[in-house]
Amino acid sequence: MTRRSVLGLAAAGLAAATLAAAPAPAQAGPAQARPVNGQAQLPAPTGPHRIGTVSTRVVDTSRHDPWVESVPYRELIISVWYPAAGRAGGAAGHRLAPYMTPGAADRWNATAPHGIPKDAIDFAALRTHAREGAPADTSGGRRPVLLYAAGANDPRTWGTSAVEELASHGYVVVTIDHTYEAPGVQFPDGSVKDDAPLRAALAEAEQNEALPALLKKVLDVRVADSKFVIDRLGALPNGLSKVVDRERVGMFGQSAGGIAAAETMYEDDRVKAGINMDGTLENNPEPNGTHLTPVARHGLSGPFLLMGRQGSDRTTEPSWRAFWSHSTGWKRNLTLRGSMHQTYTDLAALLPQAGVDEKVIEEHIGTVDPGRAVAAQRAYTTSFFDRWLRDQDDHLLDGPSGKYPEVEFAG
Repeated sequence: MTRRSVLGLAAAGLAAATLAAAPAPAQAGPAQARPVNGQAQLPAPTGPHRIGTVSTRVVDTSRHDPWVESVPYRELIISVWYPAAGRAGGAAGHRLAPYMTPGAADRWNATAPHGIPKDAIDFAALRTHAREGAPADTSGGRRPVLLYAAGANDPRTWGTSAVEELASHGYVVVTIDHTYEAPGVQFPDGSVKDDAPLRAALAEAEQNEALPALLKKVLDVRVADSKFVIDRLGALPNGLSKVVDRERVGMFGQSAGGIAAAETMYEDDRVKAGINMDGTLENNPEPNGTHLTPVARHGLSGPFLLMGRQGSDRTTEPSWRAFWSHSTGWKRNLTLRGSMHQTYTDLAALLPQAGVDEKVIEEHIGTVDPGRAVAAQRAYTTSFFDRWLRDQDDHLLDGPSGKYPEVEFAG
């Protein structure tokens, strides 16, 4: 079966096609959230730390916006998630942060994202487990910092479950919205910048058979944005620059975010470890081993984790095979049995709460139990970064584990 580009341009018609999925455990997973009073919920993080979050606008005056030539600078919205002072779950007068701002939520809802019917979930009313503006916990000294990148045409919030989990285990995590690529990015003045420039570029690329060039531009912009955010780690709001350890930086992401994690790590040695969740490492609408990214052609010397959906691993994905053969650093390739491309996002937690039937769930996140999928992803991402940024090894990545039978090791 043909596999379309996993760069994540779902709304533009470039999403990954469905693949055959394996049976999943019948019992509900421990991380499966349930609606409360009709409102969807995210699964609670499992770490010992209470979580805080702040969002801020950052401006790169050294370059024009790559999507809108008339804008003489590149401006982004980032959110920072971090261990907060006080006990886990404590209120301390700071309200729980919304999943999305109203303006961004309206644009995201209008896309009926990845099988969630329009208006089935109120993304602005949905609450995270992080307290807005809560004071950072400084008792643990400087902490490793992670960048999270969502798939192309997805918002920075689309990996909140994974981000909160890592923050609850002591990491500072920065999420990035790529302006004019995400469906809607709301700025402090209330303005919302949408993805019309990306859609226009896509229409032109399709007409001129120039999709590889467009996909390369998407990646190049994301890498430049990521490098700029790393530059700004010394100027984070809410006193967080005094908490982050800029010598211990990691990056992870899903789809185009995973590609950006790999390519940023290749180009910027400040990134010490990375994870790619089901992103093909080539600029191609149909992955076939052509138009490989530089990181696929040359590999990495640092630790890197590939996490793929059912049927996609280093033996079947041409760009992953190239990356694997050229990488000299520690590496592993995990496959989540019965999973789909979007299983590595918040869709696994939210779609089962959206009032859809099992057929829709299987079409978009596969046959793996959603709660088990969330739990496995959280466990392996935390284990990886603990091992390489904290020198704490729980040996989960040494080989298959009876605790997570859904996870296969391809290497």
